[in-house]
Amino acid sequence: MTGITSAAHAVGHATVLGLLPARPRLLALGEPTHGEETLLELRNDLFRQLVEREHYRTIAIESDCLLGLVVDDHVTSGAGRLDDVMARGFSHGFGAHAANRELVRWMRAHNEGRPASEQVRFAGIDGPLEITGAASPRQALTALHAYLAARVDADLLPCAAQTLDGLLGADDRWTDPAVMMDPSRSVGRTPEAARLRLLADELVALLDEQTPHLIAASSREDWHRARLYGRTATGLLRYHFSMADTSPARMARLLGVRDSMMAANLLAVAERGPALVHAHNSHLQRPRSSMRMGDLPVHWWSAGALVSAHLGEEYAFLATALGTIRHRGVDAPPADTVEGLLYALPEERYVVDARRLATALADPPPPARVSPWFGYAPLDPAQLAGTDGIVFVRDARQG
Repeated sequence: MTGITSAAHAVGHATVLGLLPARPRLLALGEPTHGEETLLELRNDLFRQLVEREHYRTIAIESDCLLGLVVDDHVTSGAGRLDDVMARGFSHGFGAHAANRELVRWMRAHNEGRPASEQVRFAGIDGPLEITGAASPRQALTALHAYLAARVDADLLPCAAQTLDGLLGADDRWTDPAVMMDPSRSVGRTPEAARLRLLADELVALLDEQTPHLIAASSREDWHRARLYGRTATGLLRYHFSMADTSPARMARLLGVRDSMMAANLLAVAERGPALVHAHNSHLQRPRSSMRMGDLPVHWWSAGALVSAHLGEEYAFLATALGTIRHRGVDAPPADTVEGLLYALPEERYVVDARRLATALADPPPPARVSPWFGYAPLDPAQLAGTDGIVFVRDARQG
């Protein structure tokens, strides 16, 4: 128990950063389940401290990257009413959470009257994807085309806007929820989709080739947004291509494309300065991800693994664990699990040096906790040594 106690500290920006060899460009705070207000409030507190004392400027969360532009416009310029922003600016139902509303409200208040260089920014890192399927690539693809058409010679464009519209067809062909269970209904491998993938690639290449001119003709901010449209258009077309796959590798490809899209968005966030990232632990971990689909194992690399490979020590990952979620039927953890050992400590919240904890628990290693609720993913003791820290919260209260 002594080794565990010496590895645990009060939660705060100083103790978090004190676990790391240097201040990371991306500080990733994972969560083991979505929607728990206790964890969202902890994230908000940490972000405020990082902004006020460490000059972090962006928070990036596991929400639709295009919808996130609605939130970013609001916090930076005041565009839109808060109620509308919460309704239109988040995916996965995240706009309904009180702590997310408070985050947006605080960011807008913080930015009021500040120059752009001192403002905090909001970013969604997920693709326009839900469990039942993916969005049409229309919004991203047409926005990218419109940005380029307004600023480069027409003869450089690979097609007209009307060509894209004709190839895209009706959006409900792309968003049909039946596709998730029936690949034959997907339009992702039709001749029109193949043509769109080629055109999207050409548009992204043109955006890259014309970078100096485009920044001068618009602004660096508009150029960054156009790059987001390009990443999203090509990612969605890859995702729809994989939706049409009938092989056993289909699910691994879909999961891999999603995390690859997240990783690309995170690397773009990192270009703009230090940021706090908040997403599920499974999206931010370094080890290869795995799950079982029936009798088949599925493996892919998470966004955190991909970003860590690019950024090295400029990427840091803290996994969050919970003691109880009683309103979900998750009661006190078994005493011999990692969560159980941390649950025995007297305080409500800790940040834990994961590597010291792994050393203290190495012989014999603790068993993995088994959650009675599918929505909570316990810590994997085998991954402790590859994690920069653990944030432990004793009890999650019902929001």
